[in-house]
Amino acid sequence: MKDDNLKSVRCLIVIPCLNEERHIEGVIDRLAGALHDLDARIVVADGGSRDATRQIVGRIIESNDKVTLLDNPGRIQSAAVNLAVATFGGDCDYLIRIDAHGDYPDDYCQNLVREALETGADSVVVGMRTIGLGTFQKATALAQNSKLGNGGSKHRTGAPSHWTNHGHHALMRIAAFRAIGGYDENFNHNEDAECDYRLDKAGYRIWMTDKTSMIYYPRASVGPLFRQYFGYGRGRARNFLKHRALPSLRQMIPLAVAPVAVGALLAFVSWLAVVPVGLWALACLAYGAWLALGKGDPYGPLAAVSAMVMHFAWSAGFWRELLDFRRRRVPAYPQSLGLTP
Repeated sequence: MKDDNLKSVRCLIVIPCLNEERHIEGVIDRLAGALHDLDARIVVADGGSRDATRQIVGRIIESNDKVTLLDNPGRIQSAAVNLAVATFGGDCDYLIRIDAHGDYPDDYCQNLVREALETGADSVVVGMRTIGLGTFQKATALAQNSKLGNGGSKHRTGAPSHWTNHGHHALMRIAAFRAIGGYDENFNHNEDAECDYRLDKAGYRIWMTDKTSMIYYPRASVGPLFRQYFGYGRGRARNFLKHRALPSLRQMIPLAVAPVAVGALLAFVSWLAVVPVGLWALACLAYGAWLALGKGDPYGPLAAVSAMVMHFAWSAGFWRELLDFRRRRVPAYPQSLGLTP
């Protein structure tokens, strides 16, 4: 496809962020080529940063009128994207969602638009590779890139291009996004999977491309990693409660972790109560040993610990949400953004 065709559509590039002073300038710099090659605008939707994020973006805006800072009173990512589309998406064809905590190839947005135009897809999703810098972050990245941590998820394993029903959100036709009501702002995690569920049910097509991908930097310590995956588990449970969409097989297995861990407290009644959680821990540690000895990665044993944190947190979050009967009634979508489902 000739690059001239890339300017035949208008793109809204949205960067939801909160306290991203360490990353925001680099991410915007990475998108310079997209602003040159595409008919595009960048909207940084800030959820109330208390660091220097807003000042950095303000300085960039002074020399680049294609960058805009938007206040996001809803704070979370789903609200940020909805507000950006409602405010600036009226004359745009495609929405491109960028994670301020990630890294991207220089031609990332251009490849997304090429794929959308060539396939006619309503949504183009990408694979995600996780990279760590410090010791725990490297171990967590190893876990998340392995089947122990991702369960064989195709957008984590470098699968070839194919039609799918879910992937890491990258590009979406704004008409389709509006038609299904945008993101459900009741989801502060897992909003992408919930959105993909509605896209698929409405007959829109999702294309996973292998022409580009993004790099993600995981949490660098146990506490933030636990809270992140606890939130993921709650989000997946909300999706189940809203749509009665059962977890996949790869999610069903870690779903049992929290119950068997709690069941181990009955060890004073019978030692058999610790067998299930012991087998799970042994399996994780054995996989970590295999990564170290079979794959030659010294972070293998610590990766097993990271995986155990992720499994337990995801499972605990899921059951926490499922057993919270007060939240069984899912509130309506926010109507103020003009994105009616």
